Amino acid sequence: AARRDFYWLRSFIAGGVAGCCAKTTTAPLDRVKILLQAHNHHYKHLGVFSTLRAVPKKEGYLGLYKGNGAMMIRIFPYGAIQFMAFDQYKKVIKKQLGISGHVHRLMAGSMAGITAVICTYPLDMVRVRLAFQVKGEHKYMGIIHAFKMIYTKEGGVRGFYRGLMPTVVGMAPYAGFSFFTFGTLKSIGLAQAPNLLGRPSLDNPDVLVLKTHVNLLCGGIAGAIAQTISYPLDVTRRRMQLGAVLPDSEKCLTMVQTLKYVYQQHGIRRGLYRGLSLNYIRCIPSQAVAFTTYELMKQFLHLN
Repeated sequence: AARRDFYWLRSFIAGGVAGCCAKTTTAPLDRVKILLQAHNHHYKHLGVFSTLRAVPKKEGYLGLYKGNGAMMIRIFPYGAIQFMAFDQYKKVIKKQLGISGHVHRLMAGSMAGITAVICTYPLDMVRVRLAFQVKGEHKYMGIIHAFKMIYTKEGGVRGFYRGLMPTVVGMAPYAGFSFFTFGTLKSIGLAQAPNLLGRPSLDNPDVLVLKTHVNLLCGGIAGAIAQTISYPLDVTRRRMQLGAVLPDSEKCLTMVQTLKYVYQQHGIRRGLYRGLSLNYIRCIPSQAVAFTTYELMKQFLHLN
């Protein structure tokens, strides 16, 4: 039993470390994405690369990492809960419902994503508010100050959950498809070309795992497909989370209102999909680093 208790802790740590590594790699792209998605007035006339150049000029290089502290505090439990919940849900769905194959991966992935989001949503809210601020116009002084302000000014606990609906609706296809695509690519790859793509796991020679670069590639493809499907909901979530900070917040109270408003104001490409190209650039290394770190941590902590 002792081993099993520590198994929880070990997979918690593996998921958390994987999440933190992935997010720090792409933090500058994350900040730029938030500035673009919600049309921050300092940068709204710029594209992706010009914003990446403009932020350090205006706010120094650390400006690219604004909100990253809150992100780390959120992403450790998020990554950990997601990877742990995924394993647990997979067992439950297999045993209780008797569903296996790719479908149980899809279901478990979605449920794990939703669980992780609900548990860590207030931290996401705070991070977005911090990342949207531009030097010289600070409304929030730091993580704790932002928590206090949102709590007192925006209706207590409910204030922290604005935009949860599009997040959950977008999460199901996003988490589902990324685990589904990754799992499918992995099993096809290992079945078709075990010698070319696979190698024995370091901690359990009977288990075949993907070679690192193949892992990176599969993680990247999985991320890209999942992103495209759920991107407009991501834009919606950001808008709703920024609510009080944006000038047109009363038009973006519900998910449907927000989607309509963004579509009418900015159209599909400049509205619902604004910042998507950046998302690919950001998402592919991020997913790839996450899956690869997780697979390495699993071997390092003997989880196979």
